[in-house]
Amino acid sequence: MYAILKKEFNSFFSSPIAYLVIGFFLLINGLFLWFFNDDFNILNAGFADVSPFFYLTPWVFLFLIPAITMKSFADELNNGTIEILKTKPLSDWKIVMGKFWASLLLTIITILPTLSYVFTVYQLGNPIGNIDFGSTIGSYIGILFLAATYTSVGLFTSTLSKNQIISFILGVFITFFLFYGFDAISTSSGNNSFWIQKIGINEHFKSISRGVIDTRDLVYFVSVTTFFLFITKICLEND
Repeated sequence: MYAILKKEFNSFFSSPIAYLVIGFFLLINGLFLWFFNDDFNILNAGFADVSPFFYLTPWVFLFLIPAITMKSFADELNNGTIEILKTKPLSDWKIVMGKFWASLLLTIITILPTLSYVFTVYQLGNPIGNIDFGSTIGSYIGILFLAATYTSVGLFTSTLSKNQIISFILGVFITFFLFYGFDAISTSSGNNSFWIQKIGINEHFKSISRGVIDTRDLVYFVSVTTFFLFITKICLEND
């Protein structure tokens, strides 16, 4: 697994992919959080809070993570190298997990520079340090679990087509539905709206973002991530 992880991770930085991903993520967040005169602007909020970043990031990740994962298997299938990969002394599960951790690690590296936002808001607080660290830490934990789930979905859609663009579109569609689709359905579901919301990612992400780490939310993210990794392995076996 480590060999696949290293190969995939190095491939990101040996091409423009990693730099474009990191640059795009920081540019979008920087513009909305610090420059655009909108509801996300931290300086216009009037209080020390980085919650606009945690509201915006899941939506940016809807496009960013499928863009990272779209080539993971689609490129192997298109070039015919998937057969070579399968001849190596690696199980399908190790191949999937190696690619999963490589993509997730790139996403984590992309997130790390945003810790400067927390430091900036910490310094801007009145008094200095007047920031809710509980919800901030909880939100970062939620972002990591969210990224893991999105990555597993992206890997799955990458096994469905040799075309990277199709894999990307499918990844965006499925992650969007999992994140927001159940919330939209719940608005017209009457008494069942609460339970339908619980199926979606957004409800569990918001719960963790409040700063209370509920094991039910963690089990949800781990379960969804494991499910998509498992069906990715099944699809890989059938390719």
